[in-house]
Amino acid sequence: MTSLRDILVSGIRRIDAVSPALTGRVANVAFFATTRQMRVRDSDRVTHDAARRESIRIGGHDVVTYQWGAGARAALLMHGWDGRASQFATMVRDLVAEGWRVVAFDAPAHGDSSGRRTDARDWVAAAQRLAASEGPFELVIGHSFGGFASLAAVREGVQARRVITISAAGSVQAFHDEFERMLRLSPRASEAFERAFHRRLGISREEGIARFDSVTHPLPPEVELLIVHDEDDPRVTIENAHALHRAHGERARLLVTQGLGHNRILGADRVLDAVIAFAADGPHGIDRADASEQRGVRGA
Repeated sequence: MTSLRDILVSGIRRIDAVSPALTGRVANVAFFATTRQMRVRDSDRVTHDAARRESIRIGGHDVVTYQWGAGARAALLMHGWDGRASQFATMVRDLVAEGWRVVAFDAPAHGDSSGRRTDARDWVAAAQRLAASEGPFELVIGHSFGGFASLAAVREGVQARRVITISAAGSVQAFHDEFERMLRLSPRASEAFERAFHRRLGISREEGIARFDSVTHPLPPEVELLIVHDEDDPRVTIENAHALHRAHGERARLLVTQGLGHNRILGADRVLDAVIAFAADGPHGIDRADASEQRGVRGA
């Protein structure tokens, strides 16, 4: 059976042969679109339904927020593109059991929130709004695109002592490169796509790097970082994790897993143990963990 991806690639390649500029514009529309296919999994339903739900207005959309627990320490969780907050259900249960109050949201055009298109600015705006009403957050955790957005949010003023990224990249260009590879864009179409991207955001490429590139512009020096990534992640390559690690030096730790892919990594025992250890005591918590459980964790 032909997949939607194959159809998209075939259609865009045909346009590319005639007009790379038009291809870039079409690719830009596709880049910001979401599938909205993800439903709450049966295994996550009880945790999802137990949340205290509210709604905030972000970018003209009703954004559904979730909260669990009543601890003094607060953590913010940010899901990825085409994801939803319920993906964190196992992590939510573990954090609440450790005394954390956990806050999350479905980004516009995702989960139970309204909208058809979104971008990183909405993730950052939601994080800022929740930091003002539910923070300050000691911990921010982001998966995939949510990890990228969590880095940007903390760099833009969301208070956090520690950040954990899972299956994430630290730059816009990393997502562009993957998208352009998937669509097999020609060099001219890639240039047109990136021009259209920056026009949509109303910023120059240089302004985009300054605002969203956490490799070139790392987190504030007092913020500690745990980077979790599978070595064979099919969607965001492991080099993105290494780049983030190098950029943040001794205050960062890198946990590399095997065989967990891009999404299953969220519920893996080894990852959950590392999250709890880092949440409690930052890099020292990781360093003190049992060596047999921490193969693949490296300091700077």
